[in-house]
Amino acid sequence: MSAQDNAVGAFGSSRFAQFVALFKLSRGRGALLTSFREALAELSQHKLRTLLTLLGMIFGVGAVIAMLNIGKGAEREALRMIETMGLNNLIVQGPELEKEELFEQRKQSAGLSLRDGEAVLATLNFVEAFAAQKSLETYALYSRFGKSEAAATGVSPAYFRMSPFELAAGRLIEPEDEQYFAQVAVLGESVARQLFPGRSALGERIKINQLWFTVVGVLDSPFVAGSEFEGVRLGAEQDQVFIPLSAAMQRFPSEPLAAEVTELKFRLVDGTDAGEAARAIAHLLNRRHNSVKDFTMVVPAALMAQKMETQAIFNIVMSCVAGISLLVGGIGIMNIMLATVLERTSEIGLLRAVGATRRDIRSQYLIESFTIAILGGLLGILFGVLLSEVIALYAGWAVSWSLSGILLSFSVCAAIGLLFGVYPAIKASRLNPIDALQSD
Repeated sequence: MSAQDNAVGAFGSSRFAQFVALFKLSRGRGALLTSFREALAELSQHKLRTLLTLLGMIFGVGAVIAMLNIGKGAEREALRMIETMGLNNLIVQGPELEKEELFEQRKQSAGLSLRDGEAVLATLNFVEAFAAQKSLETYALYSRFGKSEAAATGVSPAYFRMSPFELAAGRLIEPEDEQYFAQVAVLGESVARQLFPGRSALGERIKINQLWFTVVGVLDSPFVAGSEFEGVRLGAEQDQVFIPLSAAMQRFPSEPLAAEVTELKFRLVDGTDAGEAARAIAHLLNRRHNSVKDFTMVVPAALMAQKMETQAIFNIVMSCVAGISLLVGGIGIMNIMLATVLERTSEIGLLRAVGATRRDIRSQYLIESFTIAILGGLLGILFGVLLSEVIALYAGWAVSWSLSGILLSFSVCAAIGLLFGVYPAIKASRLNPIDALQSD
């Protein structure tokens, strides 16, 4: 009895016929599809082992997709947040100081003032507009229908034009209001709900300390109060009442040492380097304030760059972690394929006996490893989508889908499957047909 007859007896005539049929199909039309079907059939015979091999690829692809989705979401959220400050704006703020330190500063500098803004606008040609803001000490804020602990703030009309606030109802403060010291107010969304629960605030009157103001507008803020971006609080407009700056300066008493305004906001001409502009404005203000450090500067463009740099580092670290997981998955694929070669040595001998070439054997094993990688990649995409949603739900992080990230992670997974399947495929193709047929 020949070695081939022994092998046929060991596997059974039906099993041998199946091998021959598959081999003939693989050399005809639809060869690739047939090979994939054969690979799936082989993998399904060892479900647990295949699943354990897939886990590395699933976790790797899922981690990459979740990381990229969260990173993309964070980037878009940062862009949305920076819009409230204005990417082309520079913000100069007066610091909060103790009375003793403030007293020493006032000996040499009166603090921020409208004249500072006018001087910057007149001197620096890359500044096209400025707005001023003055925070008021608010000890009473109420209407006929409710009260609030919010603070009142005086702003110049340009303040709203330099920040993309959206109106929920009514209008904003206009130049005429500023010119005539009008006692009108624009409410933040949260304040409007507190002062006028369940009803419209437009046209109603509110009392700020001892003065009555008519509500002419309500803001619609996109942020939750208390949100922060790189240490800068956002969403504060929800808890504020805005009145004309002239009314705030003329009708409300100020502390003796308080600066004329609390904040100045400058809009830069498009294309201006924010860093250079910040240095120029700081230099001019230092000269006007006798080099007293009685102001701080917020550069939204610099904050955005810092955020993007931090996000890039996060992406690199997470990509490395996910890449290690994919490499572990690739090692798992190599391991299972080497084990498969040992288990199917006799089968390889049978295929070689009916005319299969080394190339046929090598292709079949490469297709099997590629199939594992494809399955791992597809399941990894599902896992990544689910993981992104879970993180968004429980951690409150923004998520934005990245098609390029999904395609990239899937492609890397498939490439790793092929790469780590090369050695087992070569080893299988180099088996001696006679020795393979005689193996148990």
